[in-house]
Amino acid sequence: MPKMKTKSSCKKRFKVTASGRIKAGQAGKRHGMIKRTTKFIRDARGTTVLSKADEQILKPMMPYAR
Repeated sequence: MPKMKTKSSCKKRFKVTASGRIKAGQAGKRHGMIKRTTKFIRDARGTTVLSKADEQILKPMMPYAR
């Protein structure tokens, strides 16, 4: 069997944690920071773990992620 391909977009944007959850960067911080609250900006630092529903969409796109 040939190797399965990982979606390049997923390869660039997501990592899989040791427990199998998917880690991604926080959304909504590219522009328009003046209209955002300080609390929003502070809470959106770093990365976040995606919801179960989003994980089910992404897992088939990353066949070798463990």
